[in-house]
Amino acid sequence: MAKPNKPQPAASGKAPRTGKPSVPIKQDKKERGPRPPVERRDFAAGHFSANSGKATEASFGARISRRAADRLRDGHLWVYASDIEHVEEGGGEAPTLMPVADNRGLLLGTALYSPASQIVLRLVSRELLTEAAWLEVLAGRLRAAITLRKPLLDAGTNACRLVFSEADELPGLIVDKYAGVVVLQLLAKGLDTAETRRVCVEVLSEELKEPTLTIWERPDPRIRELEGLSAPTLTPLFARQAKKPASDAAFRLNGLSFHFDVNSGQKTGAFLDQRQNYAAAAAWAQERGVKKALDVCTYQGGFALHLARVCEQVTGVDASHASLEVAERNLEINKAALSAEVDWVEADAFELLRGWSDAATPESAWDLIVLDPPAFAKSKRAVEGALRGYKELNLRALRMIRPGGLLITCSCSHHVGWSDLESAVASAAVDVRRRVTLLERRGAAQDHPVVLNLPETEYLKCLICQVD
Repeated sequence: MAKPNKPQPAASGKAPRTGKPSVPIKQDKKERGPRPPVERRDFAAGHFSANSGKATEASFGARISRRAADRLRDGHLWVYASDIEHVEEGGGEAPTLMPVADNRGLLLGTALYSPASQIVLRLVSRELLTEAAWLEVLAGRLRAAITLRKPLLDAGTNACRLVFSEADELPGLIVDKYAGVVVLQLLAKGLDTAETRRVCVEVLSEELKEPTLTIWERPDPRIRELEGLSAPTLTPLFARQAKKPASDAAFRLNGLSFHFDVNSGQKTGAFLDQRQNYAAAAAWAQERGVKKALDVCTYQGGFALHLARVCEQVTGVDASHASLEVAERNLEINKAALSAEVDWVEADAFELLRGWSDAATPESAWDLIVLDPPAFAKSKRAVEGALRGYKELNLRALRMIRPGGLLITCSCSHHVGWSDLESAVASAAVDVRRRVTLLERRGAAQDHPVVLNLPETEYLKCLICQVD
């Protein structure tokens, strides 16, 4: 491996000095011990070795760029395909785990390996792990993540995200609980093994005591294609009642009931990250005496039904007929807890708001509007177009809100930052000559923790604003 270039002296017209330094450096050889062994990657030999020459168990590995190594040392967990300098997979099938070294050969840790993905490596340890050791680590981190969430569950809320991937040091693993139904998502090729599934099932079945506990695997179709994952099984991974495995459930959030079907819906079947924002929206509506509220992109009625507990009239809008059918079912099972008249409108949000805002009058104005659209920017390249979309939705909503009313506007695009979203709303406010005051910034619920070294864990943004 070529040595890095030494820094060159500044040009002075003189030849550089090549002799000993002008001030001799004294060293006491008696006090100097042997250098500690440094874990180093010997790619020619095909294994990691220490200065002592003793070989480790690894017979394959990856060497990454200095930029990627610095990112890992700063606490991040991903290595992109563009940062791979060399990979040895060993013989046979591609390994699920891979040692990772920097461009000098220094060991950085062990990562899940996804050869077909843009995210080729996901670090799971800062040490060299065998497959058996990794499975022990997996079990321990699973238990820790579940223990962290258990205090969030009670009679009013029996659904939450049990495992949030990188935020729980389990990159590529998502586990969501909906009452007695648990959905597992494996989003990285390195997790796509029978042993990984076995450990997940063992831990979940031991930690969760529901008599109807059923564990399903539900891969994300887009991620499955990108990662080259195996085809999903059509039967549950585990069912406590083997003769009657549950595939649907009625789960509770903030005291309201919602239908869940493992075979339908977005993500793992429903959205859990907005739970605390639902409650915050209802609290603001109650404090401000909101009577008339509009929930745009309502999906299965999350914001709408929470607002219906404190308002007189609530309308939910969504382009998906199937989602609104579930929203109607959710409305029926919560009727006794609601005070508002609720209706659903099936329509494209942009087209509907364009027409409604152009025809807006003081009499038709809303007291509160929620904007909770799907992710507009799934990549950095899409951010510019996404911001145009956010501005357009917010501009139309601002034209329809009465003076002193509330706008609750959300983005679930990681690539759209707080300043991006706020700028889009501010620009819309300028165009429609409305004064918008930020009352509160909110993120995802507690079961979706944000790790500051991992900006990808902070994706959901929710702004609660007053419109004058």
